[in-house]
Amino acid sequence: MTLGSKILVHICCAPCFTYPHKKLVEDGHEVTGFFYNPNIHPYQEFQTRLHNVQRYSALNPVEIIYNTEYDLETFLRGALKYIDDGIERCEYCIRTRLEQTAKTASEQDSDAFTTTLLESKYQPHDMIREIGTELGKKYGIDFYYEDFRTGWKESIELSKKYELYRQKYCGCIFSESERYNNEK
Repeated sequence: MTLGSKILVHICCAPCFTYPHKKLVEDGHEVTGFFYNPNIHPYQEFQTRLHNVQRYSALNPVEIIYNTEYDLETFLRGALKYIDDGIERCEYCIRTRLEQTAKTASEQDSDAFTTTLLESKYQPHDMIREIGTELGKKYGIDFYYEDFRTGWKESIELSKKYELYRQKYCGCIFSESERYNNEK
C-alpha cells in the first residue's frame, strides 16, 4: 500500500483500536474508523464499547463511521446455522463484520480496509486474513493485513492512559458464556 492510503478500520472496541490507529497514522495513512458489531452481547456491553470508541475519538481526533444496528436475533440465527453446519462460529462473526466493513470501504472510496481484530492474540489471524482477502475481491478493495499483535502491550498502556473500558471477552454471547463458565 502506498503512503497516504485511505484505510477503513473495523473497530471491535476502543482499546483494540488504540495501537492500530497510532501505527497506521505514523505510517502515513489516512484512517477512518468503522464501528459495526452486531455480535456484542448484552446490549449494555454494546453501549459501553460504543461509548468508549466515542470517548477515544474525542481524545484522538479521528473520523468514525458508526453503524449501531443491534439485531441480536439475526446474529444468533446466523451463528447457530454455522454451528449446525459444522463451521466454527467465530467465522460467522468475523465474516459478518468484515463484509460490512469491505462494503462500506468500497462505498467510501477507501483504498483498503482492515480490522482491529488483528490486534488480539486471541483472534484467528489466518482466518481473518483469508476472509478479508476474499471479501476484498468481492467488493473490489484491498484487505490490509498487518499483525498488530506487536503493539498489544502498548495498546494496554494506551487504554489505561485514556481510561478506556477493557472488556473480559470478545463480545458475543458464546464467548461471554465461555469466559464466565471457565471461572468456576
